[in-house]
Amino acid sequence: MHKKRTKIDCARFQEREPVIEEIIGKINMAKAVSEKARFAEELQKVIDILLSCPEYNGKSLDCKNCHFIIRLRERVVNLIMKAKKLA
Repeated sequence: MHKKRTKIDCARFQEREPVIEEIIGKINMAKAVSEKARFAEELQKVIDILLSCPEYNGKSLDCKNCHFIIRLRERVVNLIMKAKKLA
Protein backbone atom coordinates (compact mmCIF):
# COMPACT_ATOMS: atom_id res chain seq x y z
CA MET A 1 0.00 0.00 0.00
CA HIS A 2 1.40 3.38 -0.99
CA LYS A 3 1.27 6.09 1.64
CA LYS A 4 0.55 9.60 0.40
CA ARG A 5 2.91 12.09 2.00
CA THR A 6 2.09 15.67 2.79
CA LYS A 7 4.50 18.04 1.10
CA ILE A 8 5.50 20.78 3.49
CA ASP A 9 8.10 23.14 2.09
CA CYS A 10 10.18 23.50 5.25
CA ALA A 11 13.73 22.30 5.75
CA ARG A 12 13.21 21.76 9.51
CA PHE A 13 10.10 19.66 8.94
CA GLN A 14 11.68 17.67 6.10
CA GLU A 15 14.76 17.01 8.22
CA ARG A 16 12.81 15.73 11.21
CA GLU A 17 9.99 13.89 9.42
CA PRO A 18 12.04 10.69 8.85
CA VAL A 19 13.03 10.73 12.55
CA ILE A 20 9.39 11.13 13.54
CA GLU A 21 8.33 8.29 11.24
CA GLU A 22 11.01 6.05 12.72
CA ILE A 23 9.90 6.78 16.28
CA ILE A 24 6.25 6.21 15.37
CA GLY A 25 7.26 2.86 13.90
CA LYS A 26 8.96 1.96 17.18
CA ILE A 27 5.86 2.97 19.12
CA ASN A 28 3.69 0.81 16.89
CA MET A 29 6.02 -2.19 17.27
CA ALA A 30 6.38 -1.88 21.05
CA LYS A 31 4.31 -4.34 23.05
CA ALA A 32 4.44 -2.88 26.56
CA VAL A 33 2.91 0.48 27.43
CA SER A 34 6.09 1.43 29.29
CA GLU A 35 8.11 0.84 26.13
CA LYS A 36 5.65 2.87 24.05
CA ALA A 37 5.90 5.65 26.64
CA ARG A 38 9.69 5.70 26.38
CA PHE A 39 9.44 6.22 22.61
CA ALA A 40 6.63 8.76 23.09
CA GLU A 41 8.94 10.83 25.28
CA GLU A 42 11.52 10.73 22.50
CA LEU A 43 8.86 11.83 20.01
CA GLN A 44 7.81 14.68 22.30
CA LYS A 45 11.33 16.12 22.13
CA VAL A 46 11.15 16.28 18.33
CA ILE A 47 7.65 17.74 18.51
CA ASP A 48 8.85 20.45 20.90
CA ILE A 49 11.62 21.40 18.47
CA LEU A 50 9.17 21.87 15.61
CA LEU A 51 6.60 23.72 17.72
CA SER A 52 9.25 26.18 18.89
CA CYS A 53 10.50 26.90 15.37
CA PRO A 54 11.98 30.42 15.28
CA GLU A 55 10.90 30.78 11.64
CA TYR A 56 7.23 30.05 12.32
CA ASN A 57 4.94 32.30 10.28
CA GLY A 58 1.25 32.11 11.12
CA LYS A 59 0.39 33.30 7.61
CA SER A 60 2.32 30.51 5.89
CA LEU A 61 0.28 27.48 4.82
CA ASP A 62 3.38 25.29 5.24
CA CYS A 63 3.81 26.45 8.84
CA LYS A 64 0.11 25.94 9.57
CA ASN A 65 0.20 22.44 8.08
CA CYS A 66 3.36 21.58 10.01
CA HIS A 67 1.84 22.68 13.31
CA PHE A 68 -1.43 20.88 12.55
CA ILE A 69 0.39 17.58 11.90
CA ILE A 70 2.69 18.03 14.87
CA ARG A 71 -0.22 18.82 17.20
CA LEU A 72 -1.97 15.61 16.09
CA ARG A 73 1.17 13.66 16.90
CA GLU A 74 1.39 15.43 20.24
CA ARG A 75 -2.12 14.18 21.04
CA VAL A 76 -0.91 10.63 20.40
CA VAL A 77 2.01 11.21 22.78
CA ASN A 78 -0.39 12.51 25.43
CA LEU A 79 -2.66 9.46 25.05
CA ILE A 80 0.27 7.10 25.44
CA MET A 81 1.46 8.92 28.55
CA LYS A 82 -2.06 8.72 30.05
CA ALA A 83 -2.14 5.00 29.28
CA LYS A 84 1.19 4.60 31.06
CA LYS A 85 -0.26 6.23 34.19
CA LEU A 86 -3.24 3.86 34.08
CA ALA A 87 -1.07 0.76 33.61
